Amino acid sequence: MGPRNGPHRHSQTSALPLFAILTIAATGSEANGYGVVTNEATQEKPSIGNDNTRPKISILSPALMAGVSREYLVYSAADIISHLIEVYFTAKVQPKLQSRLVESLINTVIDTTQVLLKNPSDDAARGEFAWAATLAQNGLTFSGCAGFSYPNHAIEHSLSALFNVPHGAGLSVVMPAWMKWYQGQNKAQFERFAKYVFGLDSAEEGITALEHWFDEIGTPTRLGQLGIEESDLPAIVDNVQINVRAFGIAEAYPPQVVTDILKRAL
Repeated sequence: MGPRNGPHRHSQTSALPLFAILTIAATGSEANGYGVVTNEATQEKPSIGNDNTRPKISILSPALMAGVSREYLVYSAADIISHLIEVYFTAKVQPKLQSRLVESLINTVIDTTQVLLKNPSDDAARGEFAWAATLAQNGLTFSGCAGFSYPNHAIEHSLSALFNVPHGAGLSVVMPAWMKWYQGQNKAQFERFAKYVFGLDSAEEGITALEHWFDEIGTPTRLGQLGIEESDLPAIVDNVQINVRAFGIAEAYPPQVVTDILKRAL
């Protein structure tokens, strides 16, 4: 499932009770009522849902996630981190407590991913990884925050819609590129990220450290790794405009800005 304020085309006023049994931890779908569906005919990836489609009961068991492949483990790690950094970096109102929660969860994702890459049968690490995914998207981390947006998701949804890219793999490409472009708009928060997540001083060092960690665990950081070339950018940029309008951020992300961001990922 995707960010709660993503594009919604219709309103749902009721839904059958949902019972969720997770076999992969990434999107927080066990604790929110939102999802995304790719329309292959229109090459769009809009989101659906509201509180009516929040699961009534969810089961998170590390044993049921033991079969997750290495690829989808690292894609999931990137997905969880993306949910955390969107609000963390873009919010106009961001209580320090919420920042601390986000930093703790990102560190947990990094630590448990490293453990699981070495020992996939570590149920304790897999359980913490799954709980971090839940907490990243159940509303806790952005409680008390305001004025935030989801630009990374708005951009990545077009990669998935046009090129059938796994969501987490697309996000690990988009995130560092977007961070390099956006950092000057919230320098202090990027410096905080560098300090409390990676023990570094500058915004640039923090961004580089995250990108290097993605490289280390084997999730893509360049469009070329997804089979996307520079000649594909105009089509992606056009598709992104559908998403940014639906997300309410079209003014901040016109075609030239989206092009600038994506060129940083070539």
